[in-house]
Amino acid sequence: MTSVPLPLLPGDLAACCAPIAGGVLDEEAAERIAQVFRALGDRHRVRLLSLIAAADSGEACICDLTGPVGLSQPTVSHHMKQLVEAGLITRDQRGKWAYYRVVPGALLTLSDTLRASETAAAPHG
Repeated sequence: MTSVPLPLLPGDLAACCAPIAGGVLDEEAAERIAQVFRALGDRHRVRLLSLIAAADSGEACICDLTGPVGLSQPTVSHHMKQLVEAGLITRDQRGKWAYYRVVPGALLTLSDTLRASETAAAPHG
């Protein structure tokens, strides 16, 4: 049996091989995004982040976060450290208590990243 190569027309090539995203992430950007998603890969951390974001004062004391999630203070502190290292929240030490705030724009950036992924995954037609 003989195979015959079929030529691709320029339009066919564009339709079949168009990039699925606006650009390729460099190694540093990919690691940053992966760290954020690793931090959000735990339901307790997602809940803690939502509690801080919903706080009337825009911040939450570690002492106010243990009850709603049903975890000990050392465990909550561990989770908070992961969120700080991922760049999602900041920590301010006041006496013996730590207070946390969502980093301005962090949730918007995360939302934009997810929206871009959703757009890239949409069928091309």
